[in-house]
Amino acid sequence: MEIYRGTGVSKGVSIGIPHWLAAQEREIPRTLVDDREAELARFHLAQAQAAAQQELFYQKTLEKATAQEAEVFQIHAMLIADPDFTEEVEKLILEQGVCAEYAAQQVSRQFSQMFAQLEDAYMQARSADFCDVGNQILAELLGEEAAAACGGEPYILFAEDLLPSQAVQLDLDAVQAFVTRQGSSVSHTAILARNMGIPAVVGVKFPDRLPAGPVVVDGEKGEVIFNPSPEVLLDYQRVQQAQRSYQEQLLAYRNQPSVTPAGQKIGLYANIGSPGDLQAVLENGAEGIGLFRSEFLYMDAQDFPPEEEQYRCYREVLEGMQGKRVIIRTLDLGADKQLGYYQFGKEENPALGCRAIRFCLRRRDVFLTQLRALLRASPYGRLAIMLPMVVSLEEVRESKRLLQEAKAQLQAEGYPVAAQIEFGIMIETPAAALISRELAAEVDFFSVGTNDLTQYTLAVDRMNGEVSNLYDPAHPAVLRLIKEAAERAREAGIWIGICGEAAADPKLLPFFLEIGIAELSMSPKSILGLRRRICTYQPEEAAR
Repeated sequence: MEIYRGTGVSKGVSIGIPHWLAAQEREIPRTLVDDREAELARFHLAQAQAAAQQELFYQKTLEKATAQEAEVFQIHAMLIADPDFTEEVEKLILEQGVCAEYAAQQVSRQFSQMFAQLEDAYMQARSADFCDVGNQILAELLGEEAAAACGGEPYILFAEDLLPSQAVQLDLDAVQAFVTRQGSSVSHTAILARNMGIPAVVGVKFPDRLPAGPVVVDGEKGEVIFNPSPEVLLDYQRVQQAQRSYQEQLLAYRNQPSVTPAGQKIGLYANIGSPGDLQAVLENGAEGIGLFRSEFLYMDAQDFPPEEEQYRCYREVLEGMQGKRVIIRTLDLGADKQLGYYQFGKEENPALGCRAIRFCLRRRDVFLTQLRALLRASPYGRLAIMLPMVVSLEEVRESKRLLQEAKAQLQAEGYPVAAQIEFGIMIETPAAALISRELAAEVDFFSVGTNDLTQYTLAVDRMNGEVSNLYDPAHPAVLRLIKEAAERAREAGIWIGICGEAAADPKLLPFFLEIGIAELSMSPKSILGLRRRICTYQPEEAAR
């Protein structure tokens, strides 16, 4: 029996036959060509074909997963068309007369290494993306067809790392677990595994030769066991059976209210990125939508989406939720959310730059279009509008003024608008928490974005593996700010929810109940487990 340890990034236990996913990397020789212009045309054609492939990958991912996971292919499309990348490949072909394959590989490697050396974690993540798109352009130039990693019988996937273009080709119904040599808790592998609800362990230095027999993957302990003894195998089979039994038990909570035995109610809502996520929301018994990330509508476009297109999207979600509250966050672009058709100014620290509500108030034409679309959709359900990244009263008041302007325009044009539309803000900066008394007087609700609130409070980039051990949503400073906002909300008679990843953390549930949080919003697949915890909650848990 051999035990290999790494970092568990998605919980659970799986037992299965291992399958190795070969890396796409190959070495291209430096071959000279006679017709440089023809070679340039070959590259441009392959570039266009690879870009078109990203749209197919995007749609395919939406069928299997969420809009957040599919977003990576929009980023890939932008990288493929990146002017600097294109210029360097063209220069290599025209000046040195090398073949397109060699030029594309050399430049993609150069860009990958350059991004890997940057301090910003989001930009570092683009390093693997450049490797991926470089391989895809090569595949087009070489006339290779993409092949799925494995199909048919269930298996445990082993890989050096799992690139998005590889993941989209997998038969996800057959994959029981992921094991990679590289990766982190925020890698594509980790996110995909958690959304699929299967175990994953990354950073495992497993040997090249995989066993022919069963392998155990323990996502809780971060262990991978080759050739388990009969006793160990039997123990893990019992754990698996307990897992299946637990999942079956959760189904009983699908349509139950989220109420503690003492009678305290706390709503369980879902986070989504597109209307395509509605099925998972309804299947898991969400009591509403706590966060609709409207920026994905913009990132899946060739230009800022027009009012009519947005209106249809918002209406579809509102009608689909059949009268349950739907909180739509206004456009949250900038930082790690870039657009291929709009260039944000160069910023030394984009996370602290022109993003979210700051961008909207600078581009009021874009903001007003979204507000009009939201108001037009409002008669078709229970709409709530939420502003991200607020730090001042002025931002809230100016946004409310623009909302009234949009309403007046629509009424003058004969469009109906719902009489009751809740208006709230996200508490995701220390500034918003510290002035929450003043902000509470302006809005109908607060929703705490714990991801950014933790990041900004602790001065820790949550995407940076070098300091990820310091990223702690349960840090006393973070909890103190949340409690401050909750107290100010209660004084003002408005409700407060949580919409960051901490919302699904059962260890924080006692704290949220204690301070009077009214709503927790999370990935749809996390709802039933937390509802069970709420319905069986005992006050003494808070003291543990």
